[in-house]
Formats: sequence, structure tokens, C-alpha cells
Amino acid sequence: MIASDFFKAYESFCPQELSMKDDACGLQVGSLDGDLKRVLVTLDIREETVQEAIDLKVDCILAKHAIIFRPLTSLNAKNLQEKMILDLVRAGISVYVSHTNIDIVDGGLNDYFCELLGIKNTTYLAETSENHGIGRIGDIEAESLSSFIERAKKAFDLETIRLVSYKRDPSTRIRRVAICGGSGGSFYKDALKKGADLYITGDVYYHTGQDMLSQGLLALDPGHYIEKAFIPLVAKKLSELTRGVEIFESKVLTNPFIDL
Repeated sequence: MIASDFFKAYESFCPQELSMKDDACGLQVGSLDGDLKRVLVTLDIREETVQEAIDLKVDCILAKHAIIFRPLTSLNAKNLQEKMILDLVRAGISVYVSHTNIDIVDGGLNDYFCELLGIKNTTYLAETSENHGIGRIGDIEAESLSSFIERAKKAFDLETIRLVSYKRDPSTRIRRVAICGGSGGSFYKDALKKGADLYITGDVYYHTGQDMLSQGLLALDPGHYIEKAFIPLVAKKLSELTRGVEIFESKVLTNPFIDL
């Protein structure tokens, strides 16, 4: 299958145009002109991911997080980030990125999180364009905070989860939940405006957490790595949308944190 046709099929589900302003999206390395037989789906591209792609002899990596974050002024093999790009080019492996468009699109990552958590009657947390938005907010059957936390840990395959609160009151009742995968701390005011009892997002800053609590909003920070759900979600979509291309799900652990 020609690579351009493969990604045209993917974009029929998840268009690049949905991405937020100045977001890295689409082809970053290589070409979409050649034949595509094997694709690796991954959250991050690190040294181990590059080696995995080379070992699997894939033609392309589809990643959520971009390998190029800012304009390059050189490609120097002594720079580890730049060496990864050089290694991919030498191996003839292209890189395609699907970042905030998979967060925004209906049926994308945030909707998948809502399915895992049983969040119903959802709407967008913050609109990004007409009929589209980032994050989701909806309702659950009322339950205690402690019960919901245990369900969230199970849903995200976590041993621990960080609660943004000055004290843990396990009896607090939760009915309306907002969620934004990745680093969504800047959207907490939207969660407040739409009546959330609890906001779930990763990488909550210290002072942002204090501001949330001052305004009466509890939050859970499950970390950025829950976005690993991108891998099976997108691999399944690609299998449904395309034919004749072998899809691999990355097995490499790229979470830089360990809970002790």
C-alpha cells in the first residue's frame, strides 16, 4: 500500500486539521511516496523505540509524541535526540505524528478514557473549533471518591495515583468528571465552569493544584503515561481502515518515572 494512501485512510478518521494551533502533526521524517508494508504504533520515540522499529524492519512509525519538538539547526550524531533522527533516516523509516488531533477527534483518546471510566453523556471540555473540542466532561453514577480512585487505577493500570487535595476524604461523592489526557492543567477552569466534581489530567503543577483547590475542584493526576492507550486504540483503527499493512504495537516502556 502506498504510504500516502495509508495515511489518507487514517486521516479520514483523524484529520490533521483538528490539531491545535502550532501543534506538531503529520509527516516529520522521511517520505509518504513509497510502499508501506509494516508500521509501528508508539506513544514516544526514544532510543529503544528506534531500535525496536529497526529490529521489526518497519517502514514507518506512527507516534503520538513528536520526535521533533522545535526547529533543528543541525543533525549531529553526538546529540542523542538528533542521532535518533539520523538512525531512522539511515534505516529508511519515516515518522508520522498524530498528537492533539487524536485527543480532539470523536472516538479518539479522550473518548476512550471516558469509556474506561464509565463517564456518560459527555461533551467537550473546551471547544477548539466548531463541533470539536479538547478533553471531555460527563456524568457517572454517584460514588465515593475512594471507590472512584480504585476504579481509575484499574482502568489506567496504575499502582498509585496522585490526588490533588489538602486532605483525603474518602466519603466525598463524585458525580461529574472531567478528563484531559496528557498535560491538561490549563483547562481546569473549563472543568469548573462545566460543573466538574473531579478533574483528571497529568502533570499538574504545584501552584495549579493549589489554585484548583482554592476554587473547590478536586483533581487526580494519573501521569502523562496513561496516553499509552494511544497504542492499542490507533493500532485497532489502522487495522479497520487499511488492508495489506502489518501493524505492530510498541512493547517498549517509555515512562520515565517509577513509583517506589
